[in-house]
Amino acid sequence: MNLPNLLTLSRVPFLFFIAALLYWSFPFSYSLALVVFVMAGLTDWLDGKIARDRDMISVFGQLMDALTDKILTVGLFITFLAVGLLPDWMVIMVLFILSREFLITGLRMVAAAKNRVLPAERAGKIKTVFQIVSIGALISARAGEFDWLPLTGYDLDWMVSTCYFLGLSLFTVATIMTVYSGSYYMIKYGDLYFGSSSTPDRS
Repeated sequence: MNLPNLLTLSRVPFLFFIAALLYWSFPFSYSLALVVFVMAGLTDWLDGKIARDRDMISVFGQLMDALTDKILTVGLFITFLAVGLLPDWMVIMVLFILSREFLITGLRMVAAAKNRVLPAERAGKIKTVFQIVSIGALISARAGEFDWLPLTGYDLDWMVSTCYFLGLSLFTVATIMTVYSGSYYMIKYGDLYFGSSSTPDRS
């Protein structure tokens, strides 16, 4: 197990740590959760950089990098539902995201078994960016509301409201991008599942 793969796999325990901080709240637990989330994001950048710089890129690493990203983001969205950071009705959106990630992860595994590596598509990358910023904004809103408002005494309600609005809006956009990118993957690489190419001509 090389260093990039260890960094990749570290995002799974990071998920449980963040979830615990959000669920069993104590003074500045939300701020600490935000710091840990940023650390998890840094591992996503660092594992790829080290793998490229040291020529350690592998199929396992590529698959696990995508899988742990999905575990972290979907796991946090489920946690957000549990602690009230997402309203209950957004469970439908979370289920859409969960279904998409299972389908695409399965597709990547089928491709790997056939010695094919599916590249990340632009829509999928945009979806991931929206998800990450949404998560950061929602945790920041909770940290501002429960950690910093009582401590500073300043009127930070506008900042908290802005972070909540931004987080929920970006989560909604991320859900739309999730459905779109998942549909595109299934159409473009449908031959892996169904045995005949259904790849659209994008040239």
